[in-house]
Amino acid sequence: MAKRARIKYLLANAKVGMETNVKGWVRTKRGNKNVAFIAMNDGSTINNLQVVADNAVMDEEVMRLVTTGACISVNGQLVESQGKGQSLELQAVDIEVLGVANPEEYPLQPKKHSLEFLREIAHLRPRTNTFGAVLRVRHAMIFAVHKFFNDKGFYNLHTPIITGSDAEGAGEMFRVSTLDPLNPPKTKDGGVDFSKDFFGHETGLTVSGQLEGELGALALSDIYTFGPTFRAENSNTSRHLAEFWMIEPEMAFYDLNDNMDLAEEFLKYLAKYVLENCNEDLEFLNKRALDEEKNLKQEERSELSLVERLQFVIDNDFERLTYTDAIRILRNSKPNKKKRFKFLIDDWGIDLQSEHERFLVEKHFKKPVILYNYPKNIKAFYMRQNEEDSTVRAMDILFPGIGEIVGGSQREERYDVLKARIDELEIPEESLWWYLETRKFGTAPHSGFGLGFERLMIFVTGMKNIRDVIPFPRTPGNAEF
Repeated sequence: MAKRARIKYLLANAKVGMETNVKGWVRTKRGNKNVAFIAMNDGSTINNLQVVADNAVMDEEVMRLVTTGACISVNGQLVESQGKGQSLELQAVDIEVLGVANPEEYPLQPKKHSLEFLREIAHLRPRTNTFGAVLRVRHAMIFAVHKFFNDKGFYNLHTPIITGSDAEGAGEMFRVSTLDPLNPPKTKDGGVDFSKDFFGHETGLTVSGQLEGELGALALSDIYTFGPTFRAENSNTSRHLAEFWMIEPEMAFYDLNDNMDLAEEFLKYLAKYVLENCNEDLEFLNKRALDEEKNLKQEERSELSLVERLQFVIDNDFERLTYTDAIRILRNSKPNKKKRFKFLIDDWGIDLQSEHERFLVEKHFKKPVILYNYPKNIKAFYMRQNEEDSTVRAMDILFPGIGEIVGGSQREERYDVLKARIDELEIPEESLWWYLETRKFGTAPHSGFGLGFERLMIFVTGMKNIRDVIPFPRTPGNAEF
């Protein structure tokens, strides 16, 4: 019996006459009483391998079980294909059914299924062309992230998933506790006594690895985290998940300009990597995105295709401007003056919405944009304050079709200023004593940023809903798989 070969390898490297074994799942079967044509896929590529089975040679009972969704093992010889779309096909010598799929029950039939339906069967949706492509691209992007930072001398740091600090200060953490939910121990004033809990105080699932990442940077100089983060935000939009993955580099001795330079280099590297290493999947996803666009209103359609957006990032130097300049541009823009923006720009100090960010990128500058020096009052406590005291050294990177994709800042390294800001926002100092202490013992200028991995995946795959770029989405009311 020949050794198993992956379909991706066979389609790229195999020669006519080669004997091989292929294992995978049946996508379709067609034919007549003399011959059957079976499209097989093993997940290694978006392309199927056609298996030709002579019904006079094949076992009739086995062939009856070869239906869409069944898992089979085929021994045979590669021959020149007589049909269009492939150069080789496998002439079967024998077929073994490894797992049957009752055609009356198997939900993935050879037709187009809605993404909403596929979310309900997330245990099977990786077998579709769309999700097979997304998951292969996801793997490529994971590898590219690690390769980029490794090649630049960064160290990967595993920051805790269970933490006692809320890095964003938003209070949207999932609680981690072993206390009896029906009868927890109480304090004298009637509150829950978390000193009796497993960790001795209240803990939750992390919303960010940044604060602990800073500790690593203040010893190893350049680190990055890449781990799961969690937000207990009751949001059902196409941009929110309760469980998602974050890439968070932290760099000692970097100022805001160094931070922007690294983030731009990183994003260009990722766009270039996916274009060079995921050709077939990108070609499929690009066509899929173009087909989806046809169903949208003209004003909702993207000006650039998926591949063009990726090339757009690589080819353009990112435009850098202050938040103040951005507000001035937006306030004087036609959409604002003619009240086409849903959220009109009036006062300095407001949070920008996606429509504003996309206008700057797609209409005004026609290139990716980095905004910096944001108002202090709309940014987190750890961002370094500028001398005029009303702004902080924050930066956001804006992309076409998506708006903000990266957020970061130079961190506040001055003990007195950081402590005053923590007190001003009434953040419990006891939960951040260790963070403050790093500003007392050998503090240094440092910076960092965060890239939501699923936000990146939306950009590089052209998918519209964040639930469709992660294998098993966690959203309010949904933790099924």
